[in-house]
Amino acid sequence: MAMTDSAPTLDVAAIRADFPILARRVNDTRLVYLDSAATSQKPRCVIDAMERYYSETNANVHRGAHTLAAEASEAMESARRQVARFIKAPEAEEVIFTKNATEALNLVARSWGGTNLGPGDAVVLSHLEHHSNIVPWQILAAEKGFEIRWLPVGDDGHLDLSHLPILLDGAKLLAVTAMSNVTGALTPVDQMVAAAHDAGALAVIDACQSVPHLATDVAASGADFVAFSGHKMLGPTGVGVLWGRRDLLDAMPPFLGGGSMIENVTTEGFTTAPLPAKFEAGTPPIAEIVGLGAAVEYLERLGMGNVRRHEIELTAYALRALESRFGDEITVHGPSEPSERGGVFSFALGEVHPHDISQVLDQHGVAVRAGHHCAKPLMKVLGIGATARASVYVYNDEADIDQLIDGLAEAADFFTF
Repeated sequence: MAMTDSAPTLDVAAIRADFPILARRVNDTRLVYLDSAATSQKPRCVIDAMERYYSETNANVHRGAHTLAAEASEAMESARRQVARFIKAPEAEEVIFTKNATEALNLVARSWGGTNLGPGDAVVLSHLEHHSNIVPWQILAAEKGFEIRWLPVGDDGHLDLSHLPILLDGAKLLAVTAMSNVTGALTPVDQMVAAAHDAGALAVIDACQSVPHLATDVAASGADFVAFSGHKMLGPTGVGVLWGRRDLLDAMPPFLGGGSMIENVTTEGFTTAPLPAKFEAGTPPIAEIVGLGAAVEYLERLGMGNVRRHEIELTAYALRALESRFGDEITVHGPSEPSERGGVFSFALGEVHPHDISQVLDQHGVAVRAGHHCAKPLMKVLGIGATARASVYVYNDEADIDQLIDGLAEAADFFTF
């Protein structure tokens, strides 16, 4: 399983053996899991790390002097350092653990936005955004009275940046995804961040889809905040990450109040603890954080360069195979060039409803997602109500794509075009 970035491809058979769930059979057929954009499967090392924590170390963190408390605290802080290294954060203390990326984005909206946004201000979003990077800003806009502006999607599936300087004129914040969870379109994060800064605005990046699949350097990107989830990058559910620049995080008020985030409390008030505790009120998801650390180690052993190359190759194979088998009867949304997208492809097959596609594929052991993918504004732009979506990861190969296509062919025959 161990790889380096110099290796040309991943050993998918060896990787698949690391994931217990992939030994399952669904409807008497081998499981082909193509829903990693929703949540990834977990390797044995992540499961073992969490079980080991509960069976050998379980204690609360930063609150006791006994051996178990010290071990638990070190396990959690070690995972924080691992995550910081993985995303190339300048300081581990800039890594804030949340319960998911949605909470991380809400933290930025409530803490930074609640302090800095008001009437006459503007926030720029894009039509590619997941609801988690839309609704928090809409809630805050209703309370604070600022404007939300929208960056459109072009005919090629990429964001149309032709009017970005105009949209940023007078704006205080740009909040955009690094990779669409619907079309897989990669966005030019560095270019957009630079444009935001030139206009005097901050930049928030929803990196849920990109961090699991691309090498990430938050400092080099120039971003001010980056949010992502553990469960999409081979880690457990219940843990997410917000990275932010220290100067911004230091200046922001706390998001939640209670234990762990205080330095002192009196009857007159309180003072906050330093980062990262300031934004980690209450008992954190310790076992999940430990599991995330194990997931990071696993991805580092694979090499993120290898992960990216594998997904480009597999996406290219999938796009060719879909076109060859179905021709004009299938529409794959998003960029046509595999290197310009992640391993996510949403599609329409004739007039077959996405939910019908999903049900037929399930009979073939193929798990895909059907629906609006928490991206209704993008669905409106595309002129559709829902899509079927397949998404690949390190444990998928060409045989999985072939099984997907065989299932789609049966769906097409059953429902007829």
